[in-house]
Amino acid sequence: MFQSWRHLLFLHWAWDPAAIQATLPPGLFVDTHDDRAYLGVVPFWMDRVRPRFLPPVPGLSWFLELNLRTYVHTADGTPGVWFYSLDCNNHVAVALARTLFSLPYVFAHQHGKRPAAPTGPARFHSRRPGGAPNAFAYAPAAPFRPSEPGTLEYFLAERYLLFSRRRDGSLASGRVWHTPYPLARAAVTTAETSLFADNGFPAPSRPADLAHTSPGVSVSIFPLRRAT
Repeated sequence: MFQSWRHLLFLHWAWDPAAIQATLPPGLFVDTHDDRAYLGVVPFWMDRVRPRFLPPVPGLSWFLELNLRTYVHTADGTPGVWFYSLDCNNHVAVALARTLFSLPYVFAHQHGKRPAAPTGPARFHSRRPGGAPNAFAYAPAAPFRPSEPGTLEYFLAERYLLFSRRRDGSLASGRVWHTPYPLARAAVTTAETSLFADNGFPAPSRPADLAHTSPGVSVSIFPLRRAT
């Protein structure tokens, strides 16, 4: 598939590695940077989502997404992302992602305001039916630049493999490719999230330890394979 991920906000909290490890399936191990694990909340816009060789379809190829994630590696050290949940306002996308990629997508009512300019503010709102709201308002607070290898920002943002668990319990992986994210520190004026409680984690009692935003990247998505 081809996709564009736009106007992302990356909020990250340092977390107890043992607490995260206890939530992971067999075969995955919590990844750490300077002995710290991280939970990330990422709202963004999905644009021009389409299968390879087909054009985007109005009403199906543009939607919003909000995920709670952490960072993992396999026994041989291969790094990737583990998603606890992915909220989306497109019923078709939710069904396809759950079926084709075994990812824990959940339908939510979502709306937002994209930045009018690359350095402008964005707003994003998401709420599952009957659930608590998630609301974010943010803008870049510095120039956009790619992160440097070895930095915490690179560790968190530059992940090119996702892992999921199939219905039979086996572990699968899917590779993605994109150019490095242009990142900037984010000025966050609103950050209300119920995703921690939705996924069995205690709600953090402090603002995010790191906040970054990106105008986004164009992404190639490769087929899901059994993880080794």
